[in-house]
Amino acid sequence: MTLIEYRNVKVCQQEQIVLKNVNLNIDEGEFIYLLGKVGSGKSSLLKTFYAELPIAEGEARIFDYDLRKIRRRQIPYLRRKLGIVFQDFQLLTDRNIEQNLLFVLRATGWKDRRLMKEQVVQVLEQVGMQNKAYKMPHELSGGEQQRVVIARALLNSPQIILADEPTGNLDTETGQELLELLHAIRQSGTTILMATHNRNWVEKYPARKLLFANGEISGDI
Repeated sequence: MTLIEYRNVKVCQQEQIVLKNVNLNIDEGEFIYLLGKVGSGKSSLLKTFYAELPIAEGEARIFDYDLRKIRRRQIPYLRRKLGIVFQDFQLLTDRNIEQNLLFVLRATGWKDRRLMKEQVVQVLEQVGMQNKAYKMPHELSGGEQQRVVIARALLNSPQIILADEPTGNLDTETGQELLELLHAIRQSGTTILMATHNRNWVEKYPARKLLFANGEISGDI
């Protein structure tokens, strides 16, 4: 099933063209690397998927949403279908891991406290962090914090996870563990789009590649 379809899309930031002639079909259960130098448009493309950056031209659909016509009140519903993993964690430093995750569930409309607790336990188990729920973010290593961020991305059972340089702040061994975790999540049918400039991951864990250069995307389109 096709989840994302772009036809002749142009993406601009402050009137500067970032990407042009973007044609993409992304299906359920794919793992896709977004490869290119810093500033080549990888993050900008990801931002268009969750309506942070508007589409300047072309046709762009994600799930059942037309990104050229999406209304402000629809955006929160779109974002609930996406899990977003940032390089810099963005965990709330004044509360423990369980409280971080409960905060997200409340913010996305969950009400039943028992179900919320069960969901937190489930996603922490999925990323191997079930024994760290009581810890504060500063008590965790970088790799552990990134696992929590992936758990946070899984809270609403998203169809797609967008990972923007998720291994950028991690050492090689920890980054490899993260890659294995993301590929395992993909096995459950979740589509993963991962922006990176580290081609070693592609060699170790082959998957479809989109190459960003000169304002355009090429590769396994």
